[in-house]
Amino acid sequence: MENLPEILKENGYKKIKFKISKTQHLLIKAKINDVEGNFILDTGASNSCVGFESIDYFNLHANDSKTRAAGAGATGMPTKVSENNNLKMGRWEYQQFDLVIFDLSHVNLALKEFKANPVHGIIGADILQEGSAIIDYANSCVYLIKLKKIPVQSVLF
Repeated sequence: MENLPEILKENGYKKIKFKISKTQHLLIKAKINDVEGNFILDTGASNSCVGFESIDYFNLHANDSKTRAAGAGATGMPTKVSENNNLKMGRWEYQQFDLVIFDLSHVNLALKEFKANPVHGIIGADILQEGSAIIDYANSCVYLIKLKKIPVQSVLF
């Protein structure tokens, strides 16, 4: 559909480019708290996350969490959580965004084995759902929209 980008733009979607890595991962740049990092765009990850080593890099306030993380090849990993962060990808922005923090060394080790660059974290389904994502593989981009939330007090029953 050749006019899809035009239709999406007219409806408030923002276009964000990504690259496809040697490992076939979708790589995207994002800013957390105004600090740029490299991320994998992962529709199979339930939550967006960064590694423990990125806490200071992204100016995160990390709190302990009882939740355990699981991913490809690893389970029961301890986590921390960082609340109320600011996320920017291109011209799309999401404020008061929460992040899971856990050991991503197994992800970066696997990338290193394929001579691919390491990542700071993963942009997961939480963000993709928030932005009603449309992934355009043919043009190597994702479209996100900032949905207008209706304040609870203005909802009539």
